[in-house]
Amino acid sequence: MLAGPQLVSATARMDSKRETVSGNGSSDHQDTARRFRDAALPYLDDVYTLARYLLRNSADAEDAAQECYVRALRHFDSYHGPEMKPWLFAILRNVCRAEFARRSGAAVAAEEDAQADEEASPLWQEAPASPEAAMIREWDAETIRRLVADLPMTFREAIVLREVNELSYREIADVVGVPVGTVMSRLARARCMLRKAWIAEDGSRT
Repeated sequence: MLAGPQLVSATARMDSKRETVSGNGSSDHQDTARRFRDAALPYLDDVYTLARYLLRNSADAEDAAQECYVRALRHFDSYHGPEMKPWLFAILRNVCRAEFARRSGAAVAAEEDAQADEEASPLWQEAPASPEAAMIREWDAETIRRLVADLPMTFREAIVLREVNELSYREIADVVGVPVGTVMSRLARARCMLRKAWIAEDGSRT
């Protein structure tokens, strides 16, 4: 996993670049880097975990997490909200989708087009507690990672942001850039797919 010192190194490199461009204000740059580390570092594990689920490769996830923090630091001076965690996730999502698109061309667009009809009728209500949350608590991390990793990317990111990172519907909508109703529809579909995979997995164990 991306370690704290690596993030410090990344912010230090960004600070050095800024100082080279401006030629002064070193103390201001150091203060910005310090404030950024204080605000962003607590979410490093969450950022890496989301990247790991989205990219399904630990080395790529480390690269994506580091790129996310470099980009976030670059724009930190103009940051005024939303909350830090959803903001970092939105940046990470762009990083991951760029990498995913590089690997598979138009796969992301084609996947979303194929799901358009399923998102047309949002699910406005759901039970407060989901079986997926219980499953995540009870099953080993590797099994959960494998089942979630098999979901299409659009559904994968929705279920991870909700069940693993515990973001609200509104926060997920802000991260993904879609209406809340679309988020709820994607979650309903993702839970259905995950539930079927769970039942199949459970059956194979008995």
